[in-house]
Order: sequence, then C-alpha cells, then structure tokens
Amino acid sequence: MVARAGAGKVDLPQIQSWVPVQPGGVRLSVHGWQALVIVAVVFVALLRNWWPPDLVLVAGTVVCALIGLISADEAFRGFSNEGLLTVAALFVVARGMQNSGVLDLVGSRMFGGARTSRQALVRLALWVPALSSMMNNTPIVAMLLPVVSTWCRRNRVAPSRLLMPLSFMTILGGMITLVGTSTNLVVSSLLADTKLRLTDPAFAAQLRPFGLLEIAPLGIICSVIGVLYLLWGAERLIPDRGDLLEQFGDSSREYLVNMLVQPGCPLEGRSVADAGLRNLPGLFLIEISRADTHLSPVEPDERIRIGDRLTFTGVIGSIVDLEKIPRFVPAPDEEDGVRPRRWRRLSEAVISPVSPLVGRTIRDSDFRALYNAVVVAVHRGGSRLRGRVGDTVLKSGDTLLLQTGPHFARAYRNHPDFVLVSTLDDFPPVRHDRAPLALALLALLLTLMVTEWIPVSLAAFAVALLLVATRCLAPAEATEGVDWQTLIGIGAGFGLGTALHHSGAANVIAGSLVRAVGPLGPHAILAAVYLLTLVTTEVLSNNAAAALMLPLAVATASNAGLSPRPFAVAIMFAASLAFATPIGYQTNLMVYGPGGYKFTDFTRVGLPLNLITMFLAVTLIPMFWPLALAR
Repeated sequence: MVARAGAGKVDLPQIQSWVPVQPGGVRLSVHGWQALVIVAVVFVALLRNWWPPDLVLVAGTVVCALIGLISADEAFRGFSNEGLLTVAALFVVARGMQNSGVLDLVGSRMFGGARTSRQALVRLALWVPALSSMMNNTPIVAMLLPVVSTWCRRNRVAPSRLLMPLSFMTILGGMITLVGTSTNLVVSSLLADTKLRLTDPAFAAQLRPFGLLEIAPLGIICSVIGVLYLLWGAERLIPDRGDLLEQFGDSSREYLVNMLVQPGCPLEGRSVADAGLRNLPGLFLIEISRADTHLSPVEPDERIRIGDRLTFTGVIGSIVDLEKIPRFVPAPDEEDGVRPRRWRRLSEAVISPVSPLVGRTIRDSDFRALYNAVVVAVHRGGSRLRGRVGDTVLKSGDTLLLQTGPHFARAYRNHPDFVLVSTLDDFPPVRHDRAPLALALLALLLTLMVTEWIPVSLAAFAVALLLVATRCLAPAEATEGVDWQTLIGIGAGFGLGTALHHSGAANVIAGSLVRAVGPLGPHAILAAVYLLTLVTTEVLSNNAAAALMLPLAVATASNAGLSPRPFAVAIMFAASLAFATPIGYQTNLMVYGPGGYKFTDFTRVGLPLNLITMFLAVTLIPMFWPLALAR
C-alpha cells in the first residue's frame, strides 16, 4: 500500500465527506457525487462545443455555488487571483510588442536568406522558442503567421510545411519560463492558493509559487528534443498542401494602391529588384511617379528615391505586407497627405448604386471631407486598374480599401452610400517608431522578473502601464489586447477546482488512482497523472485541463504521501505540450485553417511528439523535483 494515512492530507473542515485511503476503499458523499456530475457535464459541454468554453466553466462554477458546494465568495475568488491578473497584464504587454512592430521586425529578419522549407524550419527553430519563452504564445503566432505565409508565397512553399511546426515550436518554447504560457501561471497560482487549505507544514511548503526560471532546465530539454524531432523526424509526416489563396486563384480581389517612400525608408537607394518588389506574390508594380516623371514599365535596376510614389495592383494580403515596411506608407492623393499610422484602421467599403460617388473621381468627390476617411486602394471586378488612385472614376460595386478612424464601420454600416462596410481587424496599425522603446520596456520586465525585486504581477502591470504612458500602445488598444474569454475561463476554473476539493471528489478520485497504479511505484503515479492531464488537454483545452486536474494531482500526492510539487510540474507540461489535436492548444487552432490541415494531420505529426515529451517529463521531473516529501 502506497498511501500513508495522515501524510500531507488535505484538511477540508467544511465538508467531512471523505475518509483516508484504506484497503476497503473510499466513500463518496452526496456533495462529492454532485461535484463529479457537474464536472462531467462541463467536460461533455466543452467537448461538444455547446457553449463557448468560458461560459461553460462559469456555468459549472455558478451551479456549484447554487447547490452549496462552494460559497459565492469562493465561486468568484479566482477572478481576483494574482496569477490571473498577471496573465491579463502580460496580454497587454504582448499587444504592445505587436503594435509597436517589435514582433514584425523580428519576423522580417527571421528567415534571412532562407530559400527552402528546410532552411526556413531551421530559422524558425532558432527564433521561435526563444521568443515564446519571453511572452505569451498566442500573439507570437498571430504576428508570425502572416510573415511565414508571405515567405511561403514568395518562395513557392506550401504553408502547411511551416505553420504546424511554427505552432509546435511556440508551445515548446513557452515551457522554458513561467511566463511563456498562461497555463504555467495558472498552475503556479492554483498551487499557492491550495496552500491556504493545508495543515501539514512539510506538504504546504512544497506548494509555494514557481520561480520565473524554475522549470527552465526541463523546458529547455523538451524544447531542444522536440525541435530536433520537427527538423528531422517529422519531415516526412508534415503534409504538403497548397496555399488557400492559390486555391482561390483569380477570385482574389485585386486593388490599386499608391505607396510613398518617406525619409528613413529602408527601400531608399535600392534597386527595385534588390528591394524585393519585382516578384511579389499577388502584387505587380505598375509605375513609379517621381516629380513630373512617370516610369512605366519599371525596370528592375531602377533605384528608389525619397518622395517616389510607387503604384501597385494586387491582393489585399500583399498590400498589407507593403504597409509593414517602415516609412513606406499609402499615398492616396497629393491633397490628402499621409495619416499617421497610430490613427489608421483599414476598412473595406462597397459603393452602392445610389451613392453620390458614382461617376466622380476620388479627388473630385472630396472623399476625405465627406467620410473622414482616405481611399488607399480600389478594386473593380476582374479588371486591373491603372494610374493614380485619386484619378480613378468610381463605379457602382467598386470596393474601396480605406484608412479610417476606429468607429468608421459602425458609423457607415447602414449608410445608403455603401452596400457593405467591414473592418479588417487582422491588420492593426504598426508603430515602428516605438519599437526601440517597447524593446527596452520588455527588457525591463524580464529583468524585474529574473531578479524578483518586485512581484511578477507588479512588474507586469508596471510595464503594461509604461507601454500606454509612452504611447507604444493606446489605452483602448490595451483593453482590446486582453483575451477576456481566456481570463474568464481561468477564473471560473478556480471555482470548479475549489468545488472538487471541498466536496471530497478530488480526494476520492486520487485515492482510486493511487490504489490502481500505486503498487507500481511513485513514478507510475506521476505518469498516470501526466497521461490523464494530457488526454484531458487534447479533448478540451490547456487552461481548462490545468484548472480541473491540479486539484486531483495535489490530492493524489497527498494520498500517496508524496511531494505535490513534481505533480504540479507534470500538470504544467501535460496541459501545454499537447500536439495530437488542433483543439488542445489555441495556437494549433490558429494555424489549422491557414495551413489547410486535416484533423488527422495533427495526430500523425503530434502524437509522436506527445510521447517524446511525456517520456522526457516523467523521466526527468523526479530528478529536478524529488517525489519524496522532505520533512
């Protein structure tokens, strides 16, 4: 018998519904059955997508409070948890890195001279894990996804060859530090919260929060081995499917756009060919306007000068790629000038048959005064427009790409001048001039976290506020950058975990697990907890799995007379290192559609990686965090 009565048991004075593990078995109270039924319904609802995950978890917590498993204070206590608030602040920091162009600048340098998918994978392996160890995974994939897709289009490589490895490398790198993924912070906070309900000093001492680099040794090993597998072992398993844009072919909308070369633009003095403007996918350089001179067709050795206006025609994705070049901005009209990037949003508007714009040029229509917006580009059916945007005579059905304020779509969505108005939320404005300052603030955050001069939560909030104060991020953008669904789901998960504790259900399940695999030794118990968490993550999501499984892991350690810390580490890694399904981790879902993947693609490539990382974790965790409970 592995369990040792009285060794590190969870003290639950509110509901004495369980008894220590004994040969005769365990007893589950009515409260315990109620908690298990609620958690089972939550699992089914999450698996079948009845409601969004955050609403499912909130509903489960509210029901637990209504039937008396937990108090109202306990139901909502998770929303004031320090770890949850730290995650919120880090979302703001990540949005600041995104909007200041830090991630974009990194992405533009990432591939270097790579020309093949193999070379590109190596470059990703050098950059992505390091990036994801410093900030949340989701914004990194959000920013690098278009960078990788653009490189694939330019080099005629199927995005499916790189997007899945991008997600997997991001997940692996996130396990190097405590702040690499929100799941690590959730587990650390849950662990510290559990300490308040324990009476055994030796057991409680192991429930302190994790340090920033405490999991780094194991995280680095898993990352290195995992990346090596992606570079060599998975090469034949990763599918080779064409870009979705290629599948649409000629149906993609082509716009006409003018771009202005401003002082300080990196294109200055370079030839058209050297600047990479000659063979852009889905984009064609029609002419260069220089003072009163118009160069068309444009020769590949033509040098670009300050003040040049370059006229392109192409699809919107490629046009947005042009806007990412610093000091290379849309120049719709001589009279309009150029709006600052921090003001601009990109919107699309389709001209209606009754619009006063029909039959008039953009310049003559006084578009900017009428709508407080600037026409960046024009698309018309299947025809390729030529000339300057301001001289285009508008027709009914023309689609305009606009520079607008943040409320343009709401103001003109039902306006008779336009049939359709939509905001292109995927293409936020980038403030390249703030990138150095944003990088300095990121370095400050990492320094504060490593040195622990102040708590991690205060450091995260201080840097988030500095990003807003220094105008690297607008106040409205700071709140928009927070993933509220994730935070609500995490907060509600705390309540469900408390219900499992108070009802005794967690201890009963843990006792059953200990009796089932306990005779095989502590390592077998650890492996069972890891595997159970991994399966839960693959069918639900990482944060939900962590919040639901940690109480079981702590109870398991308590029943087996073992230290809870290695079990918490196992929850951390099992709840994040999930590669076999696209729903196990949010970044997998983000690349699922753009890569043109099938569900089984993730199983074929990710299942071996699951087994590799599980073997590494279960083998190495006891070496870094002893299973025996030191007294």
